[in-house]
Amino acid sequence: MIPSQHTLFEIPPGVCYLDGAAYSPAPSPVRTAGERGILTKVQPWNFPDARTDGPVEQTRAAAAQLIGAGAGDIAILGSVSQGIATAARNLPLSTGQRILRMEHEFPSQSLIWDRLAAERGLVPDIVPRPADGDWTAALLAAITRPGVPPISLAALTPLHWSDGALVSLERLMPVLREKGAAVVVDATQAVGVIPIDVTALQPDFLAFPAYKWLLGPYSLGFLYAAPHRQNGLPLDDNNANRPGGNPAPGARRYDKGERNDPILLPMALAGMELVLDWGVDAIADRLRHLTDRLAQHAASLGLEVLPAKWRAPHILGIRIPGGLPSGLLASLASEGVYCSDRLGVLRVSPHVWCRDEDPDRFRDVLGRSLA
Repeated sequence: MIPSQHTLFEIPPGVCYLDGAAYSPAPSPVRTAGERGILTKVQPWNFPDARTDGPVEQTRAAAAQLIGAGAGDIAILGSVSQGIATAARNLPLSTGQRILRMEHEFPSQSLIWDRLAAERGLVPDIVPRPADGDWTAALLAAITRPGVPPISLAALTPLHWSDGALVSLERLMPVLREKGAAVVVDATQAVGVIPIDVTALQPDFLAFPAYKWLLGPYSLGFLYAAPHRQNGLPLDDNNANRPGGNPAPGARRYDKGERNDPILLPMALAGMELVLDWGVDAIADRLRHLTDRLAQHAASLGLEVLPAKWRAPHILGIRIPGGLPSGLLASLASEGVYCSDRLGVLRVSPHVWCRDEDPDRFRDVLGRSLA
């Protein structure tokens, strides 16, 4: 388990920031990379190589390494929603078949599939949140339910974004493959903190951003495309994905326009290099240590959390009997504690910047706010 990395972040002693699942602060190497990148816009004549392909391919390779892919399997896009839209554009969906997804899924992984279901005559199969929190069992039951249309597409995530409830893709993927379903994964809340191996999972597409658990900038994301999905159409045609007028090889054919960004790419690379240097398993161990303590504190206050076996290491959903009180987040923030309300759940999401004393600080402030 790695120690706290708070010295890399500009977080004052009075701030307990437990909102990594929403928006991560930039560590000093990422800030430095961004500031250098801005100089290339301030005085572009001094940086003639700033927008060459070198930084692009370094960033692509780092993103690939995080999920066990090859660099040629990764497209560089502006967001996860663009990645999901690229997948939707290139998957054959069969009229009358099912599109499977979780209830209250994040908009980027639900809106487009619901629209396509309506437009193309597919059947939305929205799996309700299970009372016991075991999403894997609930999804398996939906996949294998008799007497229903086959699944054309499963839109999945490794955990539910609202409360960190785990979904075992390792158990679901073989069953979905046996059923002949395509699978698109939104790994926004997983890459960098939960081990992901696309070689083992074999999704058709998998998307993730830079700005959350990878400590990078906003407006940059990555899309894994399986080898058999690398002959499709991009969202737009540009000189990056069609050099010389011909489609770029592999997943590069899905790259966004204005790809060679001299600010965002170096920032993303700096963040991913930190994550790779620490190691995803070590990060997960560190965050599990913190969320386990947070869960114990929540229980001591009479609040509800999922059983440990169904909790992600980095996101803890706390349910308050009677619902989240109005003004709770503001009360916490007034004492320097920051987290989120997601679907009526108090979502607490530490990262490596958190200090060892932060769980105790959270307990004390939450207890006063609920008193």
